[in-house]
Amino acid sequence: MLRTATRLLPLLLASLAFDALAARPMATDDARLTTAGSCQLESWGKFAPGLREYWVAPACNPFGNLELTLAANRIRQDEQATSHDTQFQFKTLFRELDGDGWGWGMALGTLRHPTGAPDDRGYHYAYLPLSVALAEQRVVLHLNLGWQRDKHGRQLTTTWGAGSEIKLHERLLAIAEVYGDDRQSAAWQVGARFAIVPERFQIDATLGRHVDQPWANHWFSLGLRLTPDQFF
Repeated sequence: MLRTATRLLPLLLASLAFDALAARPMATDDARLTTAGSCQLESWGKFAPGLREYWVAPACNPFGNLELTLAANRIRQDEQATSHDTQFQFKTLFRELDGDGWGWGMALGTLRHPTGAPDDRGYHYAYLPLSVALAEQRVVLHLNLGWQRDKHGRQLTTTWGAGSEIKLHERLLAIAEVYGDDRQSAAWQVGARFAIVPERFQIDATLGRHVDQPWANHWFSLGLRLTPDQFF
């Protein structure tokens, strides 16, 4: 596994240069925002049999309670042309997560898939993230409920997610989650996030798959997050 990670990390870092949203590494989002007056950069690669997917997602919070994210990806699949997506999202909080307690908010966004078939050009979405902190924030639980409408058929899909973060050390978090929608089988993933520089520079890794797929169809991801103190 270490040898595989060593080989994949340069590919992940290279994704920052490609021309081409939940807090990594989780697909289930949290009720938190990027630091007020600052920006962050998340980038990750997802690797599965026949698939290489790279994302870069800068986000800024210039006003204090409105996080703006603009993301792009590059996807390579065996025997298929390379494809690209772009994503734009607004996120705000109605109750801030502070100490042991709970917080919730709302996110609205759109994903554009210009290289897809005429009936697969992306979708608009909205979801409500809820986070609950326990045991002096050593355990944080996340729940998401959302909706997604495709741009072509106007078909409405209900999305959901449930995840957890467990502090193992001041610099190390374990994560586990399950997520999906009402049109396909759920997926799960487990992993860890490590702070190289606390509150500034983190790396993460996950392993997961869809529950109805054979183990051979699992994926592996590597990511990084840069969170400067203040930009504005």
